[in-house]
Amino acid sequence: MKRNLLAIAIPALLIAGTANASIEVWNKDGNKVDFYGRVYALNYITDRDNQTGEGDKTTARLGMSGQTQVTDSVTGYGRWEYEANTGKNADNETRYAFAGLNFGDFGSFDYGRNDGVLKTLTSYTDVLPEFGGDASNNDLYALTDRTKAVATYRNSDFFGLVNGLRFAVQYADNGDNSSTNYFNKHDGNEKHDSAEAWGSVVDWDVLDTGLSVGAGYAQTGGHKDAKAWSAGIKYDNDNLYLAALYIQGKQKYGWDNASTSHRADDLKTKGYEFVAQYGIDFEVGRLTPSVAYIQHKVKDASHYSSDAGLKGNDLAKYVDVGLTYDFNKNLQAIIDYKINLLDKDDIGARHALYEDGSFTKSQINGTTKDTVALGLIYQF
Repeated sequence: MKRNLLAIAIPALLIAGTANASIEVWNKDGNKVDFYGRVYALNYITDRDNQTGEGDKTTARLGMSGQTQVTDSVTGYGRWEYEANTGKNADNETRYAFAGLNFGDFGSFDYGRNDGVLKTLTSYTDVLPEFGGDASNNDLYALTDRTKAVATYRNSDFFGLVNGLRFAVQYADNGDNSSTNYFNKHDGNEKHDSAEAWGSVVDWDVLDTGLSVGAGYAQTGGHKDAKAWSAGIKYDNDNLYLAALYIQGKQKYGWDNASTSHRADDLKTKGYEFVAQYGIDFEVGRLTPSVAYIQHKVKDASHYSSDAGLKGNDLAKYVDVGLTYDFNKNLQAIIDYKINLLDKDDIGARHALYEDGSFTKSQINGTTKDTVALGLIYQF
């Protein structure tokens, strides 16, 4: 059977351009396997003298999903997705790898590398052509991005009793919930290992109004004892899409990577994200303009040695104006203009460059400049 499956899959991948969605390579006796993929040709353009952050950002993804009918009411499923990045020293990663069981009205349970439970809410505003998604950051807000070793229970329509009412509960066993992208200790005396975490979320599509609301909470153990809570609202009806997100995080301590002197206990961060989009249909294709405002900052920081470089400091702050043109279901072009509102003294400006704790003043100034993203996306 494995040899037969490969014999079908390989030719199917070669003719992917004729498909309108994922490619079904196997569907027999209650077993189904699909392949899907994406090539994203992308380039960043700025007016930075040192060209930091500019250039090619092209990526390619390939994934597969499958399901099998166990009984009349139980289905098994799995998903795997890999992304390859171009460029020197580019990082490749397995984005998803999980398997589970679906029990119909009684919900589903899966385990593996998957989205953190709060991604349900951060995805409300993570819809821009290229930029955005700043709230999906496990270092600032627990269980908001993909993480390993997560067990997730999800239920749709509240056991079949309330249409559109969903909830989820998640436990991460030593997941990716404590990276060092923003706050780190330079001397290495304090261990920044991944931490166990748990979280829950509930969201509801309000009747047939196009309105959805949601709220969630997550917490990690370990050295950071990080917490995050969030609430979001979106309106998606016909051609108009509106969304707003508020998120707040707290952790035991944090370091400003740009300076070893800035250390704070009980570090609190918060963020606001607002997005508006409107789709315009043409005889061939669809144009979707979008505008957004994003801000994440340090809300408060208790004194330890010197928190002057942390409290009230912006981590991300920008206005985004973008255009997406869908030629068809497979081909899409984007242009996204990030109007950077960071000051050169903001933490977010320094961390955009952080490499081993050293960078030049001109590089820091460069991270406060605007960026334009140009891309062409082919997907199947």
